[in-house]
Amino acid sequence: MSTEPSYVDDLYREHSRRVQATLIRLLGDFELAEEAIQDAFVAAVQQWPVNGKPDNPTAWLIRTGYHCGIDQIRQRSTARRRAHLLLPTDEALDLEPTTIEDDALRLLFTCCHPSLSMEARIALTLREMCGLTTEQVASALLMKPTTLAQRIVRAKRKIRDAHIPYAVPTQKELPERLPDVLQVIYLVFNEGYSRSTGASVVDISLTQEAMRLGNELAQLLPKGEVFGLMALMLLNDARRDARQDNDGELVTLDAQDRRLWRQEDIQTGIAWLEQALALTPAGYYTLQASIAAVHAQASHAEQTDWGRIVRLYDALCRRFPSPILALNRAVAIAMNGAPDTGLKLLDDIAHHPQISRYHLFYAAKADLLRRQGQHEAARSAYHQALQLATLTPEKRFLLKRLNELEPAP
Repeated sequence: MSTEPSYVDDLYREHSRRVQATLIRLLGDFELAEEAIQDAFVAAVQQWPVNGKPDNPTAWLIRTGYHCGIDQIRQRSTARRRAHLLLPTDEALDLEPTTIEDDALRLLFTCCHPSLSMEARIALTLREMCGLTTEQVASALLMKPTTLAQRIVRAKRKIRDAHIPYAVPTQKELPERLPDVLQVIYLVFNEGYSRSTGASVVDISLTQEAMRLGNELAQLLPKGEVFGLMALMLLNDARRDARQDNDGELVTLDAQDRRLWRQEDIQTGIAWLEQALALTPAGYYTLQASIAAVHAQASHAEQTDWGRIVRLYDALCRRFPSPILALNRAVAIAMNGAPDTGLKLLDDIAHHPQISRYHLFYAAKADLLRRQGQHEAARSAYHQALQLATLTPEKRFLLKRLNELEPAP
């Protein structure tokens, strides 16, 4: 059996997430579980080439990691306080497949506990659930690795000191807790789908991790909004290859080559959406997925059913009012043949704190003004968008639009 770096990487990628989730349950400590999993994989690399790969690699790694963790506990001065963690025999370990799968769900709800800040929830989820390194998480969240590491340490300490349960909420608690988990997964997806900064529009690793988490959640917890979130992520991600051209330039939705949209993912996303819509009432993610489906099913930009999109945004704004949704609704109304009304609605929200520093607000306003032939006002809006944008391809796109509107010498 190979011990080349690629083999070790494949081994870790295949088993580490499930092993770590179960070791956290068995050992009751994030740091101890992380040390134990490293020891377990070192043992696997040393022993499997000699003894052969075990029939159940995950169980072998969990059992080996558990014993490594117990050895650590015994060596520490805290052993007496943590004696309750010491299980007497291997038979006492619950390593049933369903239990191991449920451990992933337990860990997800722990990482997304409402007593943690949203930043801490996202960081913990990326680090513990997605298996990203501290440096990778810091890059994704636009933070210094040292700052990110301190935040993760504080979050883990709070989980320990506040005795946050490592458990799936009860059926009574679930409706209150599930939205936090869905929000974290969607924020991870969004950071991958439309990067905050950098040279690339998309970070595929983040979108794939978010969809993997969503899929696991849907299998273990089949709820309408979980299905809706899966539909939304798949339908958006299906357009990924068309969002940036070969030169790295941003391509807007109306200009995308729809032949590059992945039809298989669109059909899968619509299947998830149908499952979600069957479980009424439709929630936030299901309604957003319904909008994404309208776009996905239009073979040309001109065929987009903007009337249906406006009605869906009407429903969203009634049930989940927010300035960002109001912005999207205003654009949809403008695209549905009422540009003056759309621009007025944008002016109505212009001074909202969430909007006044949001570059996409000014970009949307500039685009509508450009379409209306109001070039001077459009230039002003493009300038404001440029000042606030941080993603390099977006800045180049806005500058290109701005230059197109400059008056001829």
